[in-house]
Amino acid sequence: MSILVLGAGGQVGREIAGRLGEADHALTHSALDITRPDAIARALDRHHPKVLINAAAYTAVDRAEAEPDRAEAINRDGAAHLATACAQRGIALLHLSTDYVFDGRADAPYTPADAVNPLGQYGRSKAAGEAAIRQALPAHLILRTSWVFGRHGGNFVKTMLRLARDRDALNIVDDQIGGPTAAADIAIAEALLGLARTIVSGGAWPWGTYHYAGAPAVSWRGFADVIFAEALQAGLISRAPQVRAITTAEYPTPALRPLNSQLDMRDTEARLGLSPPDWQAALQALLRSPAFHA
Repeated sequence: MSILVLGAGGQVGREIAGRLGEADHALTHSALDITRPDAIARALDRHHPKVLINAAAYTAVDRAEAEPDRAEAINRDGAAHLATACAQRGIALLHLSTDYVFDGRADAPYTPADAVNPLGQYGRSKAAGEAAIRQALPAHLILRTSWVFGRHGGNFVKTMLRLARDRDALNIVDDQIGGPTAAADIAIAEALLGLARTIVSGGAWPWGTYHYAGAPAVSWRGFADVIFAEALQAGLISRAPQVRAITTAEYPTPALRPLNSQLDMRDTEARLGLSPPDWQAALQALLRSPAFHA
């Protein structure tokens, strides 16, 4: 086997799994619980991958504040177990991470070299998982991304379309800025799979931490405006709700969110050859896809 994908039931993992070749394999959480080192060892010894893509994660940002042990067991300890098992077997690890490792107080997009300072338990657990991977496994590539949307799972695009059908007006946060990133074709799934195939083919590789996020940067309110405009064109909604821009302070949540989630991709472009994906083109393609159901 060349590539093994974990977290194949999530919105990114499902997209990657659908693009695998005959020599590759994908496992959902029910098939492999990454909090169990013994289960990881058995899976790796059974499938013998050259590259492991880990898209498995605890992603319930607000719920993590109430169940930190669960978030840490998956995002911190699970990542550590995977890295240790990969190191013992000479397997490279591609690991998906998040903009939530930063506090969002910077004035410019964050580079991979910037210090992490997560605001909530989800971000802390992901930052700890990154650190565990770096310590255990030199042959790793950590890819931080932001504001993921796609066909599968829950995400902002689906939430906006559901609310647009039920409400005439919406209050949407306008002071958090980031890069929406599609889970599928032109973004995360294709990027991760392309990197994995390159690694499988052999040769030197620039291991480390990289950023991958859609462009241009936008606020949640700005993102919503484009979603509604595209959904109208695609016939998914009959009218767009009125949108009132509000501040983060006006929409309190259990977990604090970074105001600035912009991720600097210059290092990713220079070393990995990946350019910032166009989230607007990806959104348009998603909403016009026959397979999309909001």
